[in-house]
Amino acid sequence: MKKLHLLRVVACSLAAGGAPNGLAAAPQQPLQPEDVFEFEMAADPRISPDGSQVVYARTSMDIMTDRASSVLWIIDADGSGHRPLAEASSPRWSPDGSRLLYVSADEDERAQLFVRWMDTGQTATLSNLERSPRGLSWSPDGNWIAFSMFVPDESTPFASLPAKPEGAAWGPSAVTYERMIYRMDGQGFLEPGNQHVFVIPAEGGTPRQLTSGPYNHGGTPEWTPDSGSLLISANRRDDWEYRASDSEIYEVDVATGDVRQITDRRGPDNGPRVSPDGSMIAYTGYEDRFLGNQVTKLWITDRDGGSPRLIAGALDRDIGNVQWLSNGVLLFQYDTEGNTRIASVSLDGEVTDIVSDVGGLSLGRPYPGGTFTSNGGGMIAYTLGPVEHPADVAVVSTGGGDPRRLTNLNDDLFSQRELGQVEELWWESSHDGLPIQGWVVKPPGFDPDREYPLILEIHGGPFANYGDRFSAEVQLYAAAGYVVLYTNPRGSTSYGEDFANEIHHAYPGNDFHDLMSGVDAVIDHGYVDENQLFVTGGSGGGVLTAWIVGHTDRFAAAASQKPVINWYSWVLTADMGGTGGLNYWFPAKPWEALDHYMSRSPIHYAGNVTTPTMLITGEVDWRTPMSESEQFYQALQIERVPTALVRIPDASHGIAVRPSHLISKVQHILAWFERYRRTTA
Repeated sequence: MKKLHLLRVVACSLAAGGAPNGLAAAPQQPLQPEDVFEFEMAADPRISPDGSQVVYARTSMDIMTDRASSVLWIIDADGSGHRPLAEASSPRWSPDGSRLLYVSADEDERAQLFVRWMDTGQTATLSNLERSPRGLSWSPDGNWIAFSMFVPDESTPFASLPAKPEGAAWGPSAVTYERMIYRMDGQGFLEPGNQHVFVIPAEGGTPRQLTSGPYNHGGTPEWTPDSGSLLISANRRDDWEYRASDSEIYEVDVATGDVRQITDRRGPDNGPRVSPDGSMIAYTGYEDRFLGNQVTKLWITDRDGGSPRLIAGALDRDIGNVQWLSNGVLLFQYDTEGNTRIASVSLDGEVTDIVSDVGGLSLGRPYPGGTFTSNGGGMIAYTLGPVEHPADVAVVSTGGGDPRRLTNLNDDLFSQRELGQVEELWWESSHDGLPIQGWVVKPPGFDPDREYPLILEIHGGPFANYGDRFSAEVQLYAAAGYVVLYTNPRGSTSYGEDFANEIHHAYPGNDFHDLMSGVDAVIDHGYVDENQLFVTGGSGGGVLTAWIVGHTDRFAAAASQKPVINWYSWVLTADMGGTGGLNYWFPAKPWEALDHYMSRSPIHYAGNVTTPTMLITGEVDWRTPMSESEQFYQALQIERVPTALVRIPDASHGIAVRPSHLISKVQHILAWFERYRRTTA
């Protein structure tokens, strides 16, 4: 008998306020596909230095352009004074709170730096940039702004061609690549060049480039308290393309551009944050052991790089978004058991949780993605993203206590919609009894005396996690009458390094048993028709979907989204295959370990498949290229298995970036499942 624990039931009703003020509640109906265009979410909340106001990016979906748009809004910390500021992104308060820096488009639709004086509302354009600025950072004295920006290489033709006759219509010129990393998902084929750090006067002027060389200097530059230097993370190895994760912390002198290395170890050192007195640097990273998953820890070093020491080493979770408080305590965020928290840690390693339910920025599926900022004193602003709604803005004291939710961006929609009820479940894997966590979403109007079809929805990564977070896709499946199970099988993050590395050089593998045990656990509750089981998942979840149909015929139909089907070809065609994938996920190169690659590839088991299977991939996906889906599609066609190939035009690995693509993905999956779904009373 499988062990099943019902730990928590979350009713998806309005979290605050019911219907909008003054309006009677409309009859509630299930979520509709077109509702995706009605969603709004709060991102990048920035609390003012005095803690009295929060500026955030209010993101909405434009049904005419089929894109997300961002408008900066401001709200007082008590919830009053909610109003728009500008069509812009990346808001950053000046150190004294008198000005707000942000990025917006100029008349030529180029991203530029703008500043707004908060007392008068006057604005000014600070830059005239050809490329988009990233990682904005004010100097402590308020006189300078640091940022990073792409700088193209000076190119010369690889080969000389004879002169083209006047008026001749020759074909496009050839493009030559000589670097290991020559294309990237979401960016396509890369223009030669690198990301570098710049500074510009806070009153505007000509940017000055501080870094140079064939290296990328990205992230957000961190100013030292005297405004004289910047701390950055960069990989300046000559072979950085082959050891992409081996970054170090550097200090860059703003006056001279001199670069001094601070850390020195094999592995990533990222996110430097200097203490208020300038004597210490906090950063995150790990000693690289070339495991599939390695937990990112918090480190402290003296300003000169001496005496690095681990802080809160007993916390077996990834630490990120580190920020100093004025009293020398550090804030950070981390995921645990599918929930994102903000915590504080003293220099002696004492960790104190402050708030949970940070998230709401992953609209499609229930991934983590929240963020926070502090004013360095007593207040934090963060994205509140529980299971009931996408991200809103909330504030909480750094000392803990009850958070205050400041916005209710989706109340107008959700007052008219009944969402599926979400239950958190635990069970034991049939493979070895390992405890596995998951969540079940029931259809609106759920009747426990009925039997429903079930969709198993599997996350990607594979080193990632689902959690008790809002998911438009899962709710749309539930609205169509399905019970939905989503889960964190072995290999998922937020349960510690050992749990994640259960799939080290063994993926897919025993995670299959974790998933099947979860399906059985839900069936044991008596409201699922075990003859109407369906399975889908994206990226790593697409891999597992393809693996499942090669190892069992218990599912009526499957939809494998953006999968890897053949690890051999993936290593040689994906943007990260020959760097991160090869170095961490496999014991050797494909031609040195053919049996290992094939035994872990769903294509190897194509002859076992009888389940009707749909493949869905973006046509410009370079993370799991279309050729992977095409291989499985053709193999199953040869085996005469009912198969469909869905190609999403102009879509990269993040298919659902465009709202219509999110809807299209869900509707294609539901249409495929409906072909094989039996109608029950």
